[in-house]
Amino acid sequence: MALQGASSSSSFFSFTDRWAYDVFLSFRGEDTRNNFTAHLYDALDRKGINTYIDYELRRGKEISQALLKAIEESRIAIIILSQNYASSTWCLDELMKILDCNKTRQQIILPVFYNVDPSEVRHQRKSFGEAFAKHQHRFNDDMKVRRWKETLEEVANLSGFHLGNRNESEFINEIVEEVLRIVNRIYLSVAKYPVGIESHIKDINLLLSIGMNDIRMIGILGVGGIGKTTIAKAIYNSIAYQFEASCFLANIRETSNREGGLMHLQETLLYEILGDSKNFKVGSVDRGINVIKHRLCSKKILLILDDVDKLVQLETLAGDHDWFGLGSRIIITTRDQNLLTSHEVDSTYMMNELDHDKALQLFSLHAFKREKPIDDYAELTEDAVRYAGGLPLALTVLGSDLKGRSIHQWKSALDKLKRIPNKDIQMILRTSYDGLDDNEKDIFLDIACFFKTKDVDYVIKVLDSCRFFPDDGIQRLMDKCLISVDESGKLWMHDLLQDMGREIVRQESPKEPGKRSRLWFHEDVRYVLEENTVTNKIEGILIDLPERDLICLGSKAFMKMKRLRIFINRNACLSGGPNYLSNELSLLDLGECPLQSLPSNFHGKKLIDFQIRSSLIKELGEGIKNFQNLKFMSFYDCKFLTKIPDISRIPNLEELYLRNCESLIEVHDSVGSHDHLTSLSFFGCSSLKSFPRSLRMRSLESLVLEDCSSLQSFPDIECEMECLRFIKFDQAPIKELPSSIGYLTGLQDVYIKGCKNLMHLPTNILELQHLRNLCVENFSELVKLPKKEKEKEKRCSTPCVMSTEECEISSNERIFESL
Repeated sequence: MALQGASSSSSFFSFTDRWAYDVFLSFRGEDTRNNFTAHLYDALDRKGINTYIDYELRRGKEISQALLKAIEESRIAIIILSQNYASSTWCLDELMKILDCNKTRQQIILPVFYNVDPSEVRHQRKSFGEAFAKHQHRFNDDMKVRRWKETLEEVANLSGFHLGNRNESEFINEIVEEVLRIVNRIYLSVAKYPVGIESHIKDINLLLSIGMNDIRMIGILGVGGIGKTTIAKAIYNSIAYQFEASCFLANIRETSNREGGLMHLQETLLYEILGDSKNFKVGSVDRGINVIKHRLCSKKILLILDDVDKLVQLETLAGDHDWFGLGSRIIITTRDQNLLTSHEVDSTYMMNELDHDKALQLFSLHAFKREKPIDDYAELTEDAVRYAGGLPLALTVLGSDLKGRSIHQWKSALDKLKRIPNKDIQMILRTSYDGLDDNEKDIFLDIACFFKTKDVDYVIKVLDSCRFFPDDGIQRLMDKCLISVDESGKLWMHDLLQDMGREIVRQESPKEPGKRSRLWFHEDVRYVLEENTVTNKIEGILIDLPERDLICLGSKAFMKMKRLRIFINRNACLSGGPNYLSNELSLLDLGECPLQSLPSNFHGKKLIDFQIRSSLIKELGEGIKNFQNLKFMSFYDCKFLTKIPDISRIPNLEELYLRNCESLIEVHDSVGSHDHLTSLSFFGCSSLKSFPRSLRMRSLESLVLEDCSSLQSFPDIECEMECLRFIKFDQAPIKELPSSIGYLTGLQDVYIKGCKNLMHLPTNILELQHLRNLCVENFSELVKLPKKEKEKEKRCSTPCVMSTEECEISSNERIFESL
């Protein structure tokens, strides 16, 4: 019998909690105490079903606390609706309490219509109508009478047992069989402390819509350790009784990898649903598919497929909706979004980490058996919770591991975690990593070691040069919940996943860091570079010291790194420049490095990003022409650099940045006609005099000539440059802007500060359709500003500039900017 009516819980009740009684009997004593109810109680008792029956005569007006407690502690409530049931206010109050337990504790209700028709109860007719007429006359409390009516109507709408003209003995046996089916179901252990799962259950119940007579497949998606299985178990416990049969297939990933694993899972499914193990030796996976489709297509079932990691598992266990009967619900837990998309599930629920308060509560329960930490441990608890990052698995493992330890032991354990992650946590998290192919593993490890929080488009370009196929690989990592991309396009991964990736690399050579593929920990990096223990194994290095400091490079530090792809120096001052660079390099950020020239044997054909600070380079030399794939080039505080050479043979360059290169005099004309440059910036290049005389840059989006105190002319614009949005040339002695600025049809923001030689602005600058900010400051010689014509002023609701008469002048500062 398919039961209905269990509403989604407003407060979660763990089915692992002990019920005091299997069944609570609610009945009208005068009608059935000595006949039907007595026989039903005896039948239940003979089957070993622990049943509560109230033998006391009911003389009081209110239900006793003992009776209320008995209702709360009963798994099932059997309501025997006889002819005079509604005449008892005691029974009606008891019924309201049972309905409340159904909603808050998922108590199962079994209505029994004994010598009454369900419609009489639902619409309060015949004896039920007479009883309520008396209640209405007797009580002044219309609200209470109305609640009794609503409660009876709600119970009458549930599927139940109707005696009709049947034999009473058979009728009782039918009820007992249903009770046995419910009582004998093994409820799954959910969690010792089910903190924070109420909201998940509520949201997923909305997706399930149990009352709808359709077939639905729902995916629960999330990273390992996030609590997918815990939530699936809790939902299974709370709704399984509403189906003809149910099955929770756990650890599908692990089981299916064994010999005959998929066939074993098929046989388990059939046995759990149909109950006869002898008849379900399917013989082969293909035959198992046909047996499942044939035997279950008419049954309303609940099926949980836990920890799915391959599409074939879904195809052999729940290939399509029509494998199951109307009303069936299939719930799939997985770490792989692509599986759910490929299988065309109806809805997907994404699991998120616990918020801080819930995380603190869960950790404290495991560590202290209380919801808040002991005062002396409060600060350390915050450190532990911060490390766990809202991951229930990590909070549970760490809390249990630290329980009962001294403050000194806590500090030591937390310090150790910064270098060596907890093995139990790592084992769960690593499952997703182990399912990646070699290419995807390389991408994951590079992100964990070097690129977390970096712009995803930039990372794709670097990894594409490494031939890692990142467009596909990064999407696969996202599908498997190993990484994410935020709204601003930055790559993110959970801190514990980052720790897991770095621990995988550390385990490549725990004792000798020079034999690992990637280095990021400052102590390891310093040791390897200064002690010259590098090997050909190293593919990437990140130097990120606790504070800016000198690293004394070994004389042959780079010579042995033939496979080096990535080198990032964030804050070290290198003692010397490398005399060798690997031609596998895709990213070369030397940071503060006294390099005099690029090594002659460095071809840089794979180089995507080249950055250097405080170098001794005077000229870039002919070698730069080999950088055919270079996209980003930056020079900061390179005091001796005098010239930017011909870059026409670097066709893919997108961004060129120079800052405080005070000896830079000349920028080659090829820069002004480069087709792919999007950002061009010269800041503090005080000697710059020779800049391209004209610009023909259809991709350029941003141009900065700030503090170029020797630059006297602004280039002509020789073609429409609709992509250019931003121009800034503060503190430059530019005398005028060309009228060809009208070709900058996409220009939005112009910032001009301290350009004391600028005599006027071209009138057509105000006619640019998209101009929103024109900021002019600190002029001593500006003698003419264009004025808008009256008719233009009427057409423009957001003026781009004000004339001198419209602007307030303070000392020799004028500011003209849009609203």
